[in-house]
Amino acid sequence: MDKERFERQLAFLMEADKLKNIYRQTYTRADDLPPMPEGSNVKAPYPRRENDAEHSFSLALFAAVLAEYSNEPLDVLKTMKMVLIHDIVEIDAGDTYCYDSAGNSTKAERENAAAKRLFGLLPKDFEEEFLGLWREFEERKTPESRFANAMDRIQPLLLNLSRDGLSWQEHGIHYDQVAGRNASIKEGSKDISDYIFGLLDDARDRGILS
Repeated sequence: MDKERFERQLAFLMEADKLKNIYRQTYTRADDLPPMPEGSNVKAPYPRRENDAEHSFSLALFAAVLAEYSNEPLDVLKTMKMVLIHDIVEIDAGDTYCYDSAGNSTKAERENAAAKRLFGLLPKDFEEEFLGLWREFEERKTPESRFANAMDRIQPLLLNLSRDGLSWQEHGIHYDQVAGRNASIKEGSKDISDYIFGLLDDARDRGILS
């Protein structure tokens, strides 16, 4: 064993554990009630926001299960790696809400700095691979990155729909914003895009999206 290499790998993995503490705006599908101290007055489950680790795991599973609907043949393992690491940068840069125009104006600068530090914890070969996969995801120029981005769009959208638009309503998000945000799904999968926009139209008709 190369002890130095192994310890750098472990250092990265332990740093990546911080993803469990980066919370997104999207709520988990089911209500949550963690163990409470004896005598607590909390009796009912409550909505809980999803964290980045849960989101990344879900995207990897989405990619594995739905790969057959990609517009183009995929390297599924590469796609799964891409979605597992795509939000690592948020450990330093924080989660930027997709509809926050001010936050998104500084997002690229913050995330590039984060990518250099976090992937720089790894041995050089892993650093180059993971940094390359992260940049590929951001650029959306390959079949894998286009499909990975499609998964990154539909997963929170499906959670929002399962919660009757709870997060959208909290932030005053309307149909046109959601439709614009998700227009790129078709770059990864036209079939999935058609299905998702059917759900969005239904949500609009039911008043979940204004």
